[in-house]
Amino acid sequence: MSYTIDLSGRVALITGASSGLGTQFAHTLSKAGAAVVLAGRRVERLKTLRSELESYGGDAHVVGLDVTEVASIRSAVAHAETEVGPIDILINNSGVSTTERLIDVTSDSYDYVFDTNTRGAFFVAQEVAKRMLARAKGSAPGTYTGGRIVNIASAAGLRTLPQIGVYCMSKAAVIHMTKVMAAEWGRFGITTNAICPGYIDTEINHHHWETEAGQKLINMLPRKRVGQPRDLDSLIVTLCAAESDFINGAIISADDGMAAA
Repeated sequence: MSYTIDLSGRVALITGASSGLGTQFAHTLSKAGAAVVLAGRRVERLKTLRSELESYGGDAHVVGLDVTEVASIRSAVAHAETEVGPIDILINNSGVSTTERLIDVTSDSYDYVFDTNTRGAFFVAQEVAKRMLARAKGSAPGTYTGGRIVNIASAAGLRTLPQIGVYCMSKAAVIHMTKVMAAEWGRFGITTNAICPGYIDTEINHHHWETEAGQKLINMLPRKRVGQPRDLDSLIVTLCAAESDFINGAIISADDGMAAA
């Protein structure tokens, strides 16, 4: 017996789509049939990604977005819905980090992390949810009511990790934010869940795993390996599917056992 999740007819907005997990999520949801809106600051990279998706028949669109600016968020969401249609799925993926001990954190570095990871994630979700709620209440057009919001948190939001304390704090806030959103919006058919990835090999950190420090870290992991972006494919598609309606407020570790160790 086989089982297929089909996202045809759905529109998915993916923030931070220009690299790493965001790019993988775009490929995965596009292959599942969704029209994807690629959002981020590096517009030229997004255009390249759009061309890749279109080369195998995907429906992809690009919007510039700076999640640290509420005006940019509102403009991007409005542009996306004007060009593609109502947003059914939000992958709230934008994120940044710094490496420093807490004693060395400045107000600027603190704000840099929280403005993107927590404040930005909140206002993106809020803007999309306003429109989902309007459709659910019948005050805005749309053939599909409800929606799917997937916040990309981190294993670092579930445990403390050295020298990225502020990042840990910001992702812990995203986890609690997810639960509050699930509680407030769930009765309107909007599910909000969070994925907490462990260490994933992306272009940003790829070189690190070959260093002595990187190898030492890998040897401390439960199965002595880092994940690949594709390791989250089945989970992201499942949480976006109509069939996942009973999953709401879930905080799902995808870390190869790291949080349990």
